[in-house]
Amino acid sequence: MEATDYPVVISALQHYAYCPRQFALIHIEQVWADNYFTAHGNLLHERVDSCEPEQRGNVRYERGVAVKSQQLGLTGKLDLLEIEGKSPANYFPVEYKRGKPKIEDWDKIQLCAQAMC
Repeated sequence: MEATDYPVVISALQHYAYCPRQFALIHIEQVWADNYFTAHGNLLHERVDSCEPEQRGNVRYERGVAVKSQQLGLTGKLDLLEIEGKSPANYFPVEYKRGKPKIEDWDKIQLCAQAMC
């Protein structure tokens, strides 16, 4: 069995870093229930999930971009990909989160994994 036979969903990395029990509830036991905050976050995600591209000046915005790395054994979906020009060096993943920026690296782990894919 190869690591890529069962790719890890990138958001699971963030869930595990934040709370291993939350990770288990969502990704193993599949018993997670929405609350007010997660339901509100889902509403905010509607634009992301529309997958509608947009162009502003020389920057293109792609929403809901699927990413995968067989080498890393990761798969996921970007909230937004900002593309400036044609070079992959100018591709910037954006992850929307509800609330204030966090001091901890939980969300940065997810964003880094997205960029690596």
